[in-house]
Amino acid sequence: MSEITSDCPRAAHTATVLELEHFLPYRLSVLSNRISQAIARIYAERFDLSITEWRLMAVMGRYPDLTAAQLVERTAMDKVAVSRAVARLMESGRVIRTQCTQDRRRAPLRLSVDGQVVYEKVAPLALEYERSLIGSLTTEQCAVLDALLKQLDTATTLAESRLRASED
Repeated sequence: MSEITSDCPRAAHTATVLELEHFLPYRLSVLSNRISQAIARIYAERFDLSITEWRLMAVMGRYPDLTAAQLVERTAMDKVAVSRAVARLMESGRVIRTQCTQDRRRAPLRLSVDGQVVYEKVAPLALEYERSLIGSLTTEQCAVLDALLKQLDTATTLAESRLRASED
C-alpha cells in the first residue's frame, strides 16, 4: 500500500499498537452507533422499526423505486441485513415490490401507503434529533464538519481502491 502524506498528526503516527480510542474507523463507528441508537429508541417504541428498517424507509421515501441491490449500494449496508429488513417491511405492509415492465427481473421497491404514513411521522422526529445535535455547533463548525465528512468519504473510496489493487 502506498504511503499517504498529511499534515494531520494522527496520519503521521507510527504506533504499532492499535489503540481503539484513537482509531478513526472505530471512533466514527461508535459515534454513529450512539447517534443511531438514541433516535432508534423513539421509532422502535412508537413504530416497531429497527435502525436498518428505518434507514431503508428513509432512502425509499427520498428515492422511490430502487431495487434491493441499489439500496445496498446507496446505504453501504450488508446485503443480508438489507434483505432481511426489506422482507420485514414487506411483511408489515410498509413496503411493496413492483414489477418493472421493461425488465421483469428488476423489482423496484417503494413505500406503501402505510409506509408513507410512518415515514411522514418519523422523518420530522429524525430531523428534530439532527437539529438538536447540530445545534451545539456554530455555522462555521457545521461547514467544517460537512467538508470533513466529504473529504473522508473521498479518502475512503481511494483507500478501498488501494486495498483492492494490493490484493491483485
